[in-house]
Amino acid sequence: MQAEVKGSTMPVLEVQLAAGEMVVSAHGELSWMSANVRMSQTTRSGGGGGFMNTLKRAVGGGGLFLTKYQAQDGPGLVAFAAKVPGHIVPVDIAPGQSFLVHRHGWLCGTPGVSPTVGLQQSFRGGLWGGDGFVLQRLEGQGRAWVELSGELTQYMLGPGQTMLVHPGHVGMFEEKVQFSITTVPGITNKIFGGDGYHLVALTGPGQIWLQSMPLPNLAHSLEPYLARDVSTSSAEGAGIGAIVGSMLRG
Repeated sequence: MQAEVKGSTMPVLEVQLAAGEMVVSAHGELSWMSANVRMSQTTRSGGGGGFMNTLKRAVGGGGLFLTKYQAQDGPGLVAFAAKVPGHIVPVDIAPGQSFLVHRHGWLCGTPGVSPTVGLQQSFRGGLWGGDGFVLQRLEGQGRAWVELSGELTQYMLGPGQTMLVHPGHVGMFEEKVQFSITTVPGITNKIFGGDGYHLVALTGPGQIWLQSMPLPNLAHSLEPYLARDVSTSSAEGAGIGAIVGSMLRG
């Protein structure tokens, strides 16, 4: 198997499969593929785990079903395009080397990678559009590709070093990095948020990847335009609404 990330602003992951080789993704991630690639659906990842693992994956944002792509009668090609401007990052998963990624981050992986729920935290005040803070855990054995939106900044945290991050900007981090939800009180936050300002405390040692353009933030920025009088801007509103709907479904 050979994989290459092509492009810059809107990258595409192109996976070249030898005959019999397979790659697995969440349902609906495919962009294009060669005619000799066979698609099939399953509720189990190659990493195992049974029914409970399937439920944990669904809670983590990966859905109940996975799609398998297998090349038959010779080499095949499968491509997965980014949904918004950003980056596609490869990570190697091994026992004791798992990663936590944002809810819609996992793009695809080799059959041994198992995506499950890593954290689900709700907040008063509608953070993340009412979905709360949800992370997927990528575990098992193999390689995974993760989609991160906007510009990407990486930090290697030393032992005991902590970075406080808005939940939407948490893209991915090594599982050995400790994390917790913390509230930063303040007069403005008490007036508008009611329960303070929520941040994620990431504490090393370990590597973290932060993204500059969380989808919920983008949707929130477009919201005022969606509230316009439909009699004067129905076409514009419908276009923006379709874009936001597509992003949130992704």
